[in-house]
Amino acid sequence: MSTLALSIVLGVALAVATGFRVFLPMLIVSGAAYTGHLHLDDGFAWLGTPSVLIMLSVAALAEVLAYYIPVVDNLLDTLATPAAFVAGTIVSSAVMIDAPPRVKWTAAVIAGGGVAGFTQGLTAVLRAHSTVLTGGLGNSVIATAELAGAVLIPFLALAAPLAAIALVVLFLLVAIRLLRRRFRGDKSSTGLT
Repeated sequence: MSTLALSIVLGVALAVATGFRVFLPMLIVSGAAYTGHLHLDDGFAWLGTPSVLIMLSVAALAEVLAYYIPVVDNLLDTLATPAAFVAGTIVSSAVMIDAPPRVKWTAAVIAGGGVAGFTQGLTAVLRAHSTVLTGGLGNSVIATAELAGAVLIPFLALAAPLAAIALVVLFLLVAIRLLRRRFRGDKSSTGLT
């Protein structure tokens, strides 16, 4: 696989993780860049600086804790959806090192930002249903699963980008299938009343 294709795959996988948590995947990218384990595009060298690493650490901790507070988690979903799009675009473009600008920004906005926004949207819908069905008590299970995805996918993407993208594709296929089933169930139940 070419370096360009591999960097796009890495960028998309990292972007999906920002759909689960906005700041945690960015923190992992920042830490990997700071320690020299990940090379970023020149325009994104700021992401690997100590001040950004500290700022993202605080933001990630606050975000992770806030998702365990009922009602606050639903409010965060409202803010996180556009933020995930931006974060997904940033992390995906940051790792596309040798891509021509037109390819890089097209892939970063459409694939990176799009998949991050889609992932965040799916988790927001899931959390909203959980809030209705469990009064918010089941949301901590969703928050824990999202946290696991936000940690697992970036580390897997850095170690084995193809395995990470396979996991991402599997997640997206399952999510789309569940959404289709859910919306078919809504249509059939409204047709009966």
